[in-house]
Amino acid sequence: MEEAQLVDEIRRLKQEKRVAVLAHYYTAPQVQRLADCVGDSLALAYEATRLTSEVVVVCGVHFMGETVKILAPTKKVLLPDVNASCSLAESCEYTAFKKFVEAHPHHTVVSYVNTSAAVKSLTDICCTSSNALAIVNSLPKSEKVLFAPDRNLASYIKAQTGREDMLVWDGACHVHERFSVEKIVELKGQHPNAKVLAHPECKKPVLILADEVGSTAALLKYSQLSTAKEFIVATEAGILYQMQRSSPDKTFIPVPPTDSTCGCNDCEYMKLITLQKLYLSLQHEVHEVLIEEALRKKAERSIVSMLDLSKKLGL
Repeated sequence: MEEAQLVDEIRRLKQEKRVAVLAHYYTAPQVQRLADCVGDSLALAYEATRLTSEVVVVCGVHFMGETVKILAPTKKVLLPDVNASCSLAESCEYTAFKKFVEAHPHHTVVSYVNTSAAVKSLTDICCTSSNALAIVNSLPKSEKVLFAPDRNLASYIKAQTGREDMLVWDGACHVHERFSVEKIVELKGQHPNAKVLAHPECKKPVLILADEVGSTAALLKYSQLSTAKEFIVATEAGILYQMQRSSPDKTFIPVPPTDSTCGCNDCEYMKLITLQKLYLSLQHEVHEVLIEEALRKKAERSIVSMLDLSKKLGL
């Protein structure tokens, strides 16, 4: 089926079945254009609590589908591709993490939303890159914190909060780990007036070079408000679509991975979500996300705590 026909069929099925489509910033532009809501993990989590559609297709990775199902258990939640995993979530396996948590009692467990439902069930409060710093800052300095799973985000939070004793699980995102100082310095030499934007999942040396460190949503907003005309972007290349769309008069330059000469750094899991798979998901309502109710309730507490605190903090 040609792309134009696929687009027409997806729009028809969405309307006929009254299906909501959510898409992360890192998915392909063709997918983002057909979504009812495009955002980062926090925005999609909020949207899940407001949905009126009975069926929801989550164009993103598996933990995002789980998050929607946790918050909207009566909805039928679908994933276009069950193989759309997340390297960061996979770096924090439930059994090993459970042992880690049990070995360090009396800690408040703060877990990034990029984790499985099972890991969330061991968590006191979730966070995203948008609110992680504010959430950790809201906890009393005397409170012991165990942070999982991203070591780079944890390093950034430590530096910003002074919580050097924060206990950290040793996980990372393979996309953000691939950015290098050398590539950024090279691009900065070619574009001396460009602002460097970096996601806090990047390594510390990359963050030191950045003019702005923030979540995908925060970096998008910065690019919209800045008077600069060029931006060097150190996060997954999918966000460049929204940046260019909202600021067509500006230039956005993706930082390539360290081990490649290509012009971007893509998450292969996010790019598994294609128009064809979205169409098939809508047509046949396949790849449903199912979570055992007892597990869902345990995981829900950590996400609701995050949403409640985020609202309280005005995030």
